[in-house]
Amino acid sequence: MSCGEPHETDCSEVLDHLYEFLDHEMPDSDCTKFEQHFEECSPCLEKYGLEQAVKKLVKRCCGHDDVPTDLRSKVMGRIEMIRSGHSVPEHDVTASPQATPQES
Repeated sequence: MSCGEPHETDCSEVLDHLYEFLDHEMPDSDCTKFEQHFEECSPCLEKYGLEQAVKKLVKRCCGHDDVPTDLRSKVMGRIEMIRSGHSVPEHDVTASPQATPQES
């Protein structure tokens, strides 16, 4: 998506990293660039506002559910594998093994 106007930071870069901005997971210098972009670009500001509203709604509606300890451990383990550069298995490591049907 692009509004068609030239910006110092391209619309596609802003939208590709929107959740990092929303979750405060980017350096302050990048946050400043994004804030400046939102001041200049109405379509991106609108998208930002929509995603921010969805995030607040999900938090309000689902933020009180307790996450099972074993699920949290598995997810955190996967995140650590990715961060440390290890390859992550393509199959779902959280699923329990299922019996395979025997051939006749």
